[in-house]
Formats: sequence, C-alpha cells, structure tokens
Amino acid sequence: QVQLVESGGGLVQAGGSLRLSCSASGRTASTLTMAWFRQAPGNLREFVAGISTSWSSGYTKYADSVKGRFTISRDNAKNMLYLQMNSLKPEDTAVFYCAADASGVMSTSPAPYDYWGQGTQVTVSS
Repeated sequence: QVQLVESGGGLVQAGGSLRLSCSASGRTASTLTMAWFRQAPGNLREFVAGISTSWSSGYTKYADSVKGRFTISRDNAKNMLYLQMNSLKPEDTAVFYCAADASGVMSTSPAPYDYWGQGTQVTVSS
C-alpha cells in the first residue's frame, strides 16, 4: 500500500511561483507512475502532469493548459514527487492532489490511479 501527503500549497499572486511536494510512504515511489491532478469547486478532477517510474528512463506528460509553466519531477532516493509551478494564473486555483498507480500505464484520467493524497490548496489572486 501507498500513503501520499502533499504540501507546499498556499496563496500567491498571479505571475508568481509555488513548488508542491508529495511524500510517498509504504512503498517506494520508484516503482510507481505518479501524477498531479487538481480540482476546483464544482469542477471535475483534472489531470495536470504525470511522470513514469524512474528518472533514468522517465517520461513526462502535461496538460495543455500548463505546458511551459509547470514542471513535474521526482526524487526516488527521497520518495518525493514535485510540481514546480511558474507564471501562475487565477484559473490555476484548485486543490492539487498527488496520485500514484502501480500498473505502469500513465493515464490522464483519475480513474486508474489507486492512491491519492489529501490535497493541498493553491490559490492564485488577481
């Protein structure tokens, strides 16, 4: 089993930056496909970015809305997942969730992901 805990959310002005972190325990993160999703009030949970199991043979995928602004990365030695968010926009405001999947297939749908964190709030003002 996997437990995921997000941190790093907060309030930031438009154009600013935040870095989200996700700590994984119970199973090494290096064996998992991991991803970030977000959900605004009244909206469906949507894919933000994903990364494959290893850094050496890694693969990343981004939603069109965040390409060029967000960067997903992982530190397998520390069992950590990160999301560097630059040039933030008010429409990025949402609860961001860390997710993990042991299937080896990266999906942009939340359905295949088996493990989820509690979420961290990101609010972009103006």
